[in-house]
Amino acid sequence: MATEVHNLQELRRSASLATKVFIQRDYSDGTICQFQTKFPPELDSRIERQLFEEMVKTLNSFYAEAEKIGGSSYLEGCLACATAYFIFLCMETHYEKVLKKISRYIQEQNEKIFAPRGLLLTDPVERGMRVIEISIYEDRCSSGSSSSGSSSGSGSSSGGGVGAGAR
Repeated sequence: MATEVHNLQELRRSASLATKVFIQRDYSDGTICQFQTKFPPELDSRIERQLFEEMVKTLNSFYAEAEKIGGSSYLEGCLACATAYFIFLCMETHYEKVLKKISRYIQEQNEKIFAPRGLLLTDPVERGMRVIEISIYEDRCSSGSSSSGSSSGSGSSSGGGVGAGAR
């Protein structure tokens, strides 16, 4: 586990951030928390479409599980009212437990799938549950001799893309 965490830190240290891709929320079924499974073209050469879609579908199923109202959620609500919400000082809600499960899943995906491909998945909780953020890194070592040319080239192309998108 320590070596896997080291690899994620190594990615951040030894590679430069090229760009970020944002997977938007999907409101087609209402306001339930789910994300679009549309494959972004920026990831085309980095990750297989099937792996990407599987990751998003798994996250969507976890969020559906978190928001599911069942007997335990009802009991949590009753206990909360009966104790003036002090019960939450000593116990986790079902929702919090699933959010921790999602964080572990994202960490695992980063270690096994995304980091080896120069990608880094950010937990949607850190972005207000609005987007799934995927950072794309370029290896500084591989662009050694042409690093000044490639960094200015990627800066201008990413700047042009941002400017074009903003207009």
